[in-house]
Amino acid sequence: MLLAFSGIFLISCSDDDTPVTMEPTPPTPENFSAGDADFSNYVALGNSLTAGFSDGALFVDGQTASTPNMLATAFKEVGGGDFSIPFMADNLGGASLGGTPVFGNRLILSFASGSPTPVPVEGTGSTDIAATLAGPFNNMGVPGAKSYHLVAPGYGNVQGVVPGLANPYFVRFASDPNATILEDALSQSPSFFSLWIGNNDILSYATSGGAGVDQTGNLDASTYGGNDITDPDLFQTIYTNLLGGLTTGGAKGVVVNLPDVTSIPFFTTVPHNPVPLDEATATLLNGAYAQYNGGLAALQQNGLISAEELERRTISFSAGEGNAVVLIDEDLTDLTGVNPALINMRQATAEDLLVFTSQTIIGTLANPDDPTSINGVAVPLADNWVLTPEEQEVISTALMRYNETIETLAIQFDLAFVDANAFLTVVATTGVSLSDGSTVTATYGTGGGFSLDGVHPAPRGYALLANEFLKAIEAKYNATLPDVEPLDYTGLYLQ
Repeated sequence: MLLAFSGIFLISCSDDDTPVTMEPTPPTPENFSAGDADFSNYVALGNSLTAGFSDGALFVDGQTASTPNMLATAFKEVGGGDFSIPFMADNLGGASLGGTPVFGNRLILSFASGSPTPVPVEGTGSTDIAATLAGPFNNMGVPGAKSYHLVAPGYGNVQGVVPGLANPYFVRFASDPNATILEDALSQSPSFFSLWIGNNDILSYATSGGAGVDQTGNLDASTYGGNDITDPDLFQTIYTNLLGGLTTGGAKGVVVNLPDVTSIPFFTTVPHNPVPLDEATATLLNGAYAQYNGGLAALQQNGLISAEELERRTISFSAGEGNAVVLIDEDLTDLTGVNPALINMRQATAEDLLVFTSQTIIGTLANPDDPTSINGVAVPLADNWVLTPEEQEVISTALMRYNETIETLAIQFDLAFVDANAFLTVVATTGVSLSDGSTVTATYGTGGGFSLDGVHPAPRGYALLANEFLKAIEAKYNATLPDVEPLDYTGLYLQ
């Protein structure tokens, strides 16, 4: 059964997809212009997407290939200044604190086992979290930061790393243990800024399979868990304050909305029905689930569940490919008070999104001493391995509110606006054609748009985004800037 999942890494786009062609006509260098903007001191604020995080880590080459660094390179053609980056110590990405690993090395695609597999790069990362860097830094992107973390004192205090009160990345370059990210950005008096924040206010809920809490209605972020969804009104207040500070003194800038997290490879790579079975095993499983199915049918006849829920919860397997995994769904009617054996269990459908990491457990044994205890087949997957339609709706509602805030405030503060949500939807659905005829898509491992963590763009994906930034900046500030050539950046690191 485990062998069936090796093909996951080479899923390709449909032949019916029609790629979107990008054919920019570059202006000549003598025609470049800053227009109404001043790029002499550009500061970028945000999270991992700003820092250049990819392949599950932050490392030197990834930081160099960050979207803000690409923008800064373009800005230099029209008077932009130097762009300093709080570089990691090496290209491994791993880091430690007092000899204890804080996070591991970046991923790379290896063919050592015969099939393409993402594995951590070998070696020990030399980045020491406690070894602070002398700033200031123009790239203020902090992986893991949520909107309210940008204004949180102590977020860069090394003493708060172990108890989870501080961010290891910001600890390395905070000007003071109690300084906020926004304060360190404002201390540089930026003439131009970019702000891309809010992804993590939703993302951690999504990647945990909805294990967090939707905190809508709770304005006290100090009570939030790490996987919770930020209250949209709190997000609006914080975002307003961020822009109020950044535009003080007349600075101009560009803001970016948030992509639909459910369209990224982390949620679209593992199919809902990856289980192959022979006739004997399918018959055995159907017999094992017969009592469960019969109990549901009896309760439906007594009016305790609807016919629709009975159909949704009835479990059935057949010989061949394409059997759906069995999972726990907390939104089903709780019937355990009537019969403890009737747990909230059903098979996945195409509407469910299995998280990328679920492939590490599907087909394994829940009990090594019991060969029949196959996870996802005889043993249902826990709720954290899947985003159900109900959980996706929670995410969609929050995303809509956040993006409404960002676009409205872009108008209110007279800033350039990038619709990253729309652009990354194009990458995920039709792809984007490059000058050499190749197409960048969101297909895991081979698409070139996303890195091996399934969440963050690959360098080539960041380059495509940089051009979207540049187009928005040019349109808003009457500027003429050089484009970024995506083919100059890799879509996949190989080992």
